[in-house]
Amino acid sequence: MSIASRVTARRLLGTGAAALALCAASATTAFATGTPGGDGWSSGGSYKPGTGAGTETGTDRCQFSLDGTNFYDSVKVDDQNLKPSEDGKVHVKVRTAGDAATCTASLASYLAHGATFATSGEQVFVDFDTVTVKPGATDSLDIAIPDKGCFGQIDLYRGAVKFDGELDAKDGFEHGELPKGPDRPVIKDKLIAAWNGGTKECTTPPPAQEEPPASTPPASPSEPAEETTPPTPPASPSEPAEETTP
Repeated sequence: MSIASRVTARRLLGTGAAALALCAASATTAFATGTPGGDGWSSGGSYKPGTGAGTETGTDRCQFSLDGTNFYDSVKVDDQNLKPSEDGKVHVKVRTAGDAATCTASLASYLAHGATFATSGEQVFVDFDTVTVKPGATDSLDIAIPDKGCFGQIDLYRGAVKFDGELDAKDGFEHGELPKGPDRPVIKDKLIAAWNGGTKECTTPPPAQEEPPASTPPASPSEPAEETTPPTPPASPSEPAEETTP
C-alpha cells in the first residue's frame, strides 16, 4: 500500500460507513478541477522518454519495473516508453536496490501546454502517488494521466514531495510548487525519469454548453363556460281592481 493510501486510511478511522465510502472514492482520483482522466488509452499509445522538472540523476536505492517482472535502475526506465493500461493509468513497480535500508519514490502526472518540458508552461496537476519500500518488499506507484492526445508530463522522482502548488494544504504531505517549463524545474536533482507527449492543448476545459430552456407544455384549451339559463324575471305585481261606483 502506498503512503498516499495509508495516510488516507488513517484519516478514515472512526468515521461512519458513508464517510468511508466517500473518502475512499475521492482518494483514488486526485484530479485537479476540470482535468481529463485518462480517456482513450485503451486504443494504444504511450508517453515517450523526455525531459522533466529537474536534472535526471541515478538512484542507488530503488529499482523500477514497468512490466512488473523486470526491474532496472533509473537509466533503463528512462529508455522505455510509459504505456497506460486500459483504465487510463500507469503503474510502476518499486523495490529497494542492493543493500539499501529503504527507498522512497513518487510519480506525478500533469497536463501541459506543450509536448516537452521546455514548452510545457505552468503545468496543471492531475495525479500523484508515493511509496516507501523496505528491503525485500515491492510496492506500486499508480496514477491516472491526461486523456490520450493531450499534452502531458509524467515525472518519477525521489522523495515524497507533492508538487501540486497546494502549499497550504493540511493533508499529511509536504507540498511544492507546480512545475513550469522551462524556468521552474521544481524537482531539481531528485528527478529519476520523465515522460512527455501529446498533440493538443487540454489545459482549458471546454466551455459548458448551455442547456436549451425547458419547453413549456402548451396550455390546455379553456373549458367552455357552462351554459346558464337566465333567471326568470319576477312577476309584476297585479294591478289593483278598479273601484266601481255603487
